[in-house]
Amino acid sequence: MNRAQPSPAPAPGDAALAIPLQAADGHRFELLACIPDEPRRSLLWLPALGVAARHYLPLAEALARRGVAVFLHEWRGHGSSSLRAGRRCDWGYRELLVDDLDASEAAVDAASPGLPRTRGGHSLGGQIACCRLALAPHACDALWLAGCGAPYWRAFPRRERLWLPLAYRALPWLAERAGRLPGRRIGFGGNEARSVMRDWAGTALSGRYAAPGLPALEPGMADAAVEVRAALFERDWLAPESSLEHLMTKLPRARKATRTFARADLGVRADHFAWMRAPGPVADWFTA
Repeated sequence: MNRAQPSPAPAPGDAALAIPLQAADGHRFELLACIPDEPRRSLLWLPALGVAARHYLPLAEALARRGVAVFLHEWRGHGSSSLRAGRRCDWGYRELLVDDLDASEAAVDAASPGLPRTRGGHSLGGQIACCRLALAPHACDALWLAGCGAPYWRAFPRRERLWLPLAYRALPWLAERAGRLPGRRIGFGGNEARSVMRDWAGTALSGRYAAPGLPALEPGMADAAVEVRAALFERDWLAPESSLEHLMTKLPRARKATRTFARADLGVRADHFAWMRAPGPVADWFTA
């Protein structure tokens, strides 16, 4: 879940390369890349729901200084994407997981051949990175997650469990009525496609990852033997440790390491979005 948007980030500068891509269905977007002179590893990073790729440039630059070639994926419907959700323009997890990630992964491999491959993401981006393992089991050998956990309502503390099921039913209903989720207006995510909200709410209510047009995801996730490094944040009620634990039950063969960051670690409020303004400690944790 995402309830608010981060402060606007500067436009890509000389440190970031914009790689134009086109998905199989014609969707166009840009992959932002920060590539050091002698990279040791590549990372394809997936944003949180409704967050444009450019907001992660501080993280990408911090990781590039630590020897990681970072590629920031752009969600369909946001930032550089050629599409915007509406009554006549809809998509779901299938398009995100197959069409768009196929294009980004091919570009990463072309730009950083031979490097060990990492996938990762923030919030929904981390979940999608986990689901991608079911479709492309050899896409990476490591996952880096930040503020990430399954939205399953039973995986949250009791206080949230009292109202989350109602919210999980209301948001897809609102998206259907309005033609898209008006996230900018209601303060949750961005302006999101109806089918994305349907697929997201399906996981939130059932605890399982599945979507129309896709093969069964969870058996493939269960086979993934990857190394997971997950950063949690002390004041992040949107991704508590219990929600990460539920997500990790989908990856029983993974080797997991977790750290919870406090304000004293970051120098900023340790919540779902504020860490993005001071990502150095998180970058250190990922590359330790």
